Amino acid sequence: MAADILLYDSDLVPVGDDQRQHVELTRDIATRFNARFGETFVVPRADIKEVGARIMALDDPTKKMSKSSTNENSYIALSDTPDVIKRKIKRAVTDSDARVAASPEKPGVSNLMGIYSILSDMSLAQVEQHFEGKGYGPFKAELTDLLVESLRPIQEKLADYRGNPDEVARLLELGADKARVRAAAKMDDVNRKTGVGGKLQKAMVAR
Repeated sequence: MAADILLYDSDLVPVGDDQRQHVELTRDIATRFNARFGETFVVPRADIKEVGARIMALDDPTKKMSKSSTNENSYIALSDTPDVIKRKIKRAVTDSDARVAASPEKPGVSNLMGIYSILSDMSLAQVEQHFEGKGYGPFKAELTDLLVESLRPIQEKLADYRGNPDEVARLLELGADKARVRAAAKMDDVNRKTGVGGKLQKAMVAR
């Protein structure tokens, strides 16, 4: 992960809260290298959102949402149909309070509110105000509609790609070519400053 970030001069890395330590390690590597060999790598910053930095499982808000879960009702997949999304949100863990409010004592509801907040571009306070006195039924119904509409353009693009495998292959190759050019330039700079490239080349010639 550190190599992928540093190789392409990434300055802002969008990650979840559980990836914070990886970006910190990357920063340490970049800082130490630059101090020893001169300015070479951009020192990246983690872009961790205040809300939604870690989306929790729908069936257990104490665990991170993961597509590798054995319970398909614990996560929302990009390919889920509207009916599937409706079923999953309907079954999502809440509590007996029936009040749409975010707090540590309401992890399930807080998690769903976080998803709503991200997709609607509303703050948690605005989400809470919007559903004041409405209960979980209307809340889950609106969240379902919001998820369906938010995923629609992604699903349409996925369908387009599935129907055009040659175009997908072309785009992948185009991206790989661009990545190789940038990576080669960065590694040339690294090898020049460290002398590693020259040493390896001499060793290969000696063989």
